[in-house]
Amino acid sequence: MPSKRTARIGALTVAAVCSTVSAVVLTTPAQADTVHIHDIQGTTRTSPLAGTKVTDVPGIVTGVRTYGSSKGFWYQDPTPDADPATSEGVFVFTSSAPKVAVGDSVTVTGTVSEYVPGGAAGGNQSVTEVTKPTVTVVSSGNPVPAATVVDARSVPDDYAPAGDTAASGSVNALTLEPSKYALDYYESLEGMNVQVADTRVVTATDPYTELWVTVKPHENATRRGGTVYGSYTSQNTGRLQIQSLGATADFPTANVGDKLAGVTAGPLDYNQFGGYTLVANQLGTLQKGGLERETTRKQARGELAVATYNVENLDPGDATFAAHASAIVNNLNAPDIVSLEEIQDNNGATDDGTVAADQTVNKLIDAIVAAGGPKYDWRSIDPVNDQDGGEPGGNIRQVFLFNPARVSFTDRAGGDSTTAVDVTKVHGKAQLTASPGRIDPANEAWKSSRKPLAGEFVFRGQTVFVIANHLNSKGGDQGLTSQYQPPTRSSEVQRHAQATVVNAFVNEILKTQKNADVIALGDMNDFEFSETAKILEGDGELWSAIKSLPKSQRYTYDYQGNAQVLDQILVSPSIRRGCDLDYDSVHINSEFSDQISDHDPQVLRFRP
Repeated sequence: MPSKRTARIGALTVAAVCSTVSAVVLTTPAQADTVHIHDIQGTTRTSPLAGTKVTDVPGIVTGVRTYGSSKGFWYQDPTPDADPATSEGVFVFTSSAPKVAVGDSVTVTGTVSEYVPGGAAGGNQSVTEVTKPTVTVVSSGNPVPAATVVDARSVPDDYAPAGDTAASGSVNALTLEPSKYALDYYESLEGMNVQVADTRVVTATDPYTELWVTVKPHENATRRGGTVYGSYTSQNTGRLQIQSLGATADFPTANVGDKLAGVTAGPLDYNQFGGYTLVANQLGTLQKGGLERETTRKQARGELAVATYNVENLDPGDATFAAHASAIVNNLNAPDIVSLEEIQDNNGATDDGTVAADQTVNKLIDAIVAAGGPKYDWRSIDPVNDQDGGEPGGNIRQVFLFNPARVSFTDRAGGDSTTAVDVTKVHGKAQLTASPGRIDPANEAWKSSRKPLAGEFVFRGQTVFVIANHLNSKGGDQGLTSQYQPPTRSSEVQRHAQATVVNAFVNEILKTQKNADVIALGDMNDFEFSETAKILEGDGELWSAIKSLPKSQRYTYDYQGNAQVLDQILVSPSIRRGCDLDYDSVHINSEFSDQISDHDPQVLRFRP
């Protein structure tokens, strides 16, 4: 894939030692006693020949990558050994456009290297490569070794072995067991020509010209065609990333539930943006599944509808205002209260000290009116410049939109970016000392992260406390295909601290008024089964309402083939105990290639 993928592909397989341009020489075939590719690959994730020079290693070229910084080719031995743990294919890094073609019989002399995509600190597995190569073309037009079929029967159900505790949990030195573990199976095919057939798309085509399919159509399937990630031990072994060696324009624009009909085949690569990847030189035919964006029902007169929606770094220069407005008016049916996450300041990523976001918010409100929706009012607190994380200069924050024809906001002076809101008792009822206010903004838990925004609303005479959150992102966590098993989720440390602060604040409200209606909502950046969610829920102070949905419908985000929960609405006991709680994850973005945000909004309806 040229152009769009150039910068990203450049990070995938470039090693500092791989700087010599390959030379193509027409000479005699390799000697019979030469090293073979399976000797290079060995029976573990790292080559037993790493760091050594190999001479005249034979094989047939199966794929050529001429774009980006990771130029090179894959080739494969047509006479495999009998060991299923040893791959018969390997990538040859040439640094410039390779002077070979698919079907060439070649011998390669070069240095065996192990390259870790994204750098060793990221924890990824390494890719075995031959670097600084001299390539000899023996003949051309040869049959390519038959592609190994990857399907539901061949991929094991267990995901990965436990890492070696003596090696900090790394699986690199463990002997591969491809019939037992999915990651071992894929590793045993690294660099080989593989194929999938009639596979369902489980993550839509993204801006980097890639998508995800599953070879296990019944594995934790959603009713809309995706694959649910429902626990840390349900990693979904059938997921596989698809890229292409062809032209960007020829790559299918697919949504979740579409199908790549027929055969998709090519070398099996590994990269930092999803692990094992079929880099296709033959793509199946796209068959559309007809997926449509969802619309939630309108709240009844006596129901309060509260929503959360991450609008993904919205600033006045974006072209998505009309689409976001249409989503709020038509797909969400104009909730009474909308907690918006990732509202940027008035000049977006320009880092000039601007923190106000009135232009951003009012542009969205005007677009909502133009789409036929209500004239929302809004409340927020501007952050301290460059202190809340997110895109540098963007100063993202949470914002309350509310429909004044249906609900009122209780303004109470004193809330600002650095002053902590507290809870007091007035006439036997809980009351915020400032509304809107920020929860404990000086706490170390919020360093370089968004501070929660708390506010009091009144609906039909009943006070409802709403806390808008955007917890610390998962940046820095090891991926599911990490060499460390189980992977380390380092970002949890800060989210756990943040969840503790939020729960303590909710607990303070409930200690002051046991039957208070409290909602904590937003982009929690963690799963409904996570420790973060458990800390937020505490000893029953809150409950994540997405758990009222069937497991197959619990997702708000789609990442690397896994439909998962990041956005949540948690409610206090007084709301949960009511028989009228109605929750909806409204799928308008995460499953679609033309998404306006990477998150789906959530809507809660109840009768206070």
